[in-house]
This record gives sequence, C-alpha cells and structure tokens, in this order.
Amino acid sequence: MHFVGLDLAWGEKKPTGLAVLDADGHLLHVSAHRTDETILASMGPYVAGDCLVAIDAPLIVRNATGNRPGEAALNRDFARFDAGAHPANTGKPEFAGTPRGARLAEVLGLDIDPVSTAGRRAIEVYPHPATIALFGLGRTLKYKQKPGRHLPQLRSELQRLMGLLEELASAPVPLHLREHEEWRALMAQVEAAATKSDLRRVEDQVDAVVCAYVALWAVRRPEETTTYGDGETGYIVTPRLPEGLVPTPRPPRVVEPPAAVVVDRDPVRLAVQTYAARQPELREATERYLALLTTLLDDAGINYLSVTGRTKSVASFAAKADREEDGRLLYSDPLEQITDQIGLRIITYLRSDVTAVADLLGDQLRILDDRDMGQETASEGRFGYASRHLLVALDRDRSPATTYDALKGHRAQVQVRTVLQHAWAEFEHAIRYKGTIPEEHVPDLDRRFTLAAGLLELADREFSMIRDRLQEAVPSSQPEADATDPRISAQDLATFLAAQYADAGWSRTDHYAWVSELLLELGITSLDELRGLLTSVDSDAIHARMGYRYPAGAVRRLDDALLAIFGTRYVELHGNAHRVALLQTRLEKLRTPPDPDQ
Repeated sequence: MHFVGLDLAWGEKKPTGLAVLDADGHLLHVSAHRTDETILASMGPYVAGDCLVAIDAPLIVRNATGNRPGEAALNRDFARFDAGAHPANTGKPEFAGTPRGARLAEVLGLDIDPVSTAGRRAIEVYPHPATIALFGLGRTLKYKQKPGRHLPQLRSELQRLMGLLEELASAPVPLHLREHEEWRALMAQVEAAATKSDLRRVEDQVDAVVCAYVALWAVRRPEETTTYGDGETGYIVTPRLPEGLVPTPRPPRVVEPPAAVVVDRDPVRLAVQTYAARQPELREATERYLALLTTLLDDAGINYLSVTGRTKSVASFAAKADREEDGRLLYSDPLEQITDQIGLRIITYLRSDVTAVADLLGDQLRILDDRDMGQETASEGRFGYASRHLLVALDRDRSPATTYDALKGHRAQVQVRTVLQHAWAEFEHAIRYKGTIPEEHVPDLDRRFTLAAGLLELADREFSMIRDRLQEAVPSSQPEADATDPRISAQDLATFLAAQYADAGWSRTDHYAWVSELLLELGITSLDELRGLLTSVDSDAIHARMGYRYPAGAVRRLDDALLAIFGTRYVELHGNAHRVALLQTRLEKLRTPPDPDQ
C-alpha cells in the first residue's frame, strides 16, 4: 500500500508538492508540480493499487459563505496554536464548482468519503494542526512566507520542521527520509537558499511529506486520529490534539534596530496625526461593531451581562505609539501594530459562556488572532489575569447587511471574560497602574492579587457547578399561574426550557420575558399548551438543519422551534418586527430539504 501526500495549490498557477511513502514509512518519491497533468502522471504508478492519498486542499465544499463546519470545529481546537484553517466556501471562485482536489480524486477513481473502507481512497488533511499534534508544538513553525518574516527566520523554521520529520525514524509510526537522495537534495537547497523563492520551492514538497505521513498515521493509529466535519459538509483529518497541550506565550516583538542611536520621533508624530484624522470614522465603526455583536449574541440566545465598546483616544494611542524598549520604538508601524484602536468587551456570567461567545464570533466573523490569557497564565503555573482576546474583522466572503458596510477594513479587539474575571482585572488595573504602591508593599500585594485570582477562579467553577446542578434538578410540578397576567412568567418559562433543552445554555433574563410576549401573540398562555405544541416538532432535526456551530441558548432553541411550526406567521409577529430579515434567513434554512444521501 502507498501513502501519498499532495500539498495542492487551491488555484492552478502556484506550485504543488507531491510525496509518496511505502507501507513501512520509507520515502519513495518527492517532487514539485504546477499542472494537473504532471501531478497525475507522477502519482499514477503509486495509486494503481491500494493507496491513501492525503490532500492539503478542500475536497468537499457546500457552504456559500464562511467556514465549513469541520473548519470551525478544527479552529476551536487549533486556532490558539496559530493552526486554524482558512475558510473554504462556494463564494470563492476556486470552489464555485468541483474543487481541484475532488477533480483529481475523481480522475484517479479515489473514494473521498472519510468513513470509506475502500482500498483506494483520498482524504483532506492540513499540515499545520498535524505538526502541532505530532510534535507537541506550542505554536506553528513560521516557515510560511508572510510580511515581516525574513529569510534567516524562514530558513531556520523550515530546517527545524525537516529535522523533526527526520526524528520520526525512531517513532512508533516510523518515517524514513535520510536515505532518500531527493530529500537530502531538499535539505541542501534550504541551506543554500539565497531568496525566499528558493525556500518556497522546497516548502511545498516538505508539506507534501507531512501530508503523506498523516495518511500513514491515520491507518496505523486510527484511535489517535480526529476527523473534523463529515462527508456531507466537508472534513479535515489530523492526528489528535494531545490532552493538556497548551499554546506557548507569544514571544516579544522583535523591532529592527534604528539606523541612528537617536530615536526618530517623526514616524510617531505622523502616526498620531493620521490616527487623529481617522478617529471620527473609527468612532462610527465602534458603534457599528457594538450593534453587530449585540445582535449576534441576542440572535444566538447566549447569556451575557453586558457588551461595551470604546474607540482608543488620541492621547492613549500617542502614548502607546511612543513606547520604547531598550531605547528603540516598540512599534515600527503603530497604525498597523496597535490593534485595539476599536475595543469591545463582552462580560458573561459563566466560563462556558465565554467559550460559547468565542465560538459564535468564530462562526460569524473572521478571527485574525485568538489568545486565551487565562490559559497562558495557567500554563506558566500561575493565577492571574484571565480573559479571551480575539481580533476580529468582517468575513469578506459574507454579505452582511449594508448597516455594517462601515466596518469593512476595520479590525476590532474583543475581550470576553466572566464577571468575576472582569472584577479582578478592573481592580488590579486600578490599583497597580493607577495607584501609588510603596516598594516595600509590592511583594505582599502581588501575593494577595494571586490569592484573589485563585479564589475567583474557584468561584467561577462553583457557579458553573451550581448552574449544572440547577438544570439537572428541574422541578416536575408546574407552578401556579398568575390569574391576572395571561403571559407565561419569565421565571416559569426559564425553568421549563431548562428541562426542554437540557443541553442548551441559559439565556438572558430579559429574553425569557420577550419570548413570553411572542407566545402570547401566538395565543399560547400556559406551559401545558407550549409542551403539547413542542411535541409536534423534531428538535434534533431542527438542530441539524440550523447547523449551530456554537452552543445556542435555550431561548434561541425555542425561537427556532416556533419558527419551524408557524413559519411566516411567526416572522410577521409584532414582537419580531426588528428582526424580520434574520428570521427570513433562518426560515429558509429550515425549509431547505435535507440531502437524501445524508
């Protein structure tokens, strides 16, 4: 059996790497190609019999916008390691028809179903998360060409990857590379590379070797392999993320030394002047981001305490742009590198809600960076600052309402934390950065802040346990209704929904009252009526049709059930006048007939 790796360019103008391993992990072939014809010709001898071809390119793409469900699931595990997947959707020209990888598989007669047991098949893989899982890396190796990465760094990182691959010769699933002449030639090319382009010609072939090894791993270690997604909506196969692996803290910025000893202040002044001129536009974008995030949270039914936003003041921007380290400016390009010009903060009640919000933002927006500060602190064996920091932008492949056109081209930093994490952060900041602390009291103060952080983390966990216990202990008896008010009370409805949708999170208190008003418009005034009505719908089918990629709240689950039952009548309720377009989009999802092969 042969294991083939194909680092396939999405388009047909960039180079593609090809590698082949035998059943014992020996490298048989490695090469670079630009056309489908030469790819097929080189692969031919190795795929005539039993084979598994691992292709680093989307094979199945059905979604019109955003990420595929499998990409979103993979990103939840690997994005914090800088190993998230790029979104693939039919809005991109290369996926408007049959993806290139699927066309090649079809020509070769390979089955691309991830659960297939056929002797000749192909799977989609992705080298970045594979290297994280295989080598226990805290972050991806930076051997890919991107702005700001210089030749020495790219060479060093690529050599490190190649060295790690060579060390797999003694692994439980061995990979043998050193004896292959072409591999040794690639090592020599990296060492002698004079330009980034020289490295690029090697990079694709090394990625192809990683792909081929993932194919070998998937066959030899299926119990240690994860498939994100499925054969209907698309999938990615990768070695399983090791339990307990956490991202390494990001290294400090490396600033190029200035030509002169004296720091030139002109770039700072120019950046501040430019920022001041942009501020009115940034303030408008901040308000739009605030409205967008609130709408997304409310529509998802996720419980939160508050959403706030601010535009960085000119004075604050100037102070940050002027920061120095060892006598040199910390930011060589302040307008680009200072990413919190638009800042938003979402405060939740429970830690699980923080994760739900992050998943929601990952589904609806483009995540440029994702840092779990609490996890980074814990990885250093400390208690302290805890917050999820996400850098977001509109997804260019989506078609948001024109209301949000002002956000195009603007990034926003979103901090998501629990109310207890927020209390600690605000108090610590106020005391440490805005107070005057005598030097002799600093050690004791540090100890006390650490103790408080540990206690608050314990309290956060206890609050989560309380919520879980309450959901498990929903009373079976129905409360006595208020004869003077025909509505189902918000408290009674919350208790009922906790039992009806036991796997859903709590929603905001005011959302229960709001949906109770909608029930009244529909003529539903008792829990018995609502319970009987909901027996007419298949909650699992609705859940599958909606394709939630985040933990939808209890009110959202009821909202979708009512939409499925009443259709256009529900959309046209007076209480839904502010969200007709959103409901129409969701109703279209519910009415789309399921794929008969699903």
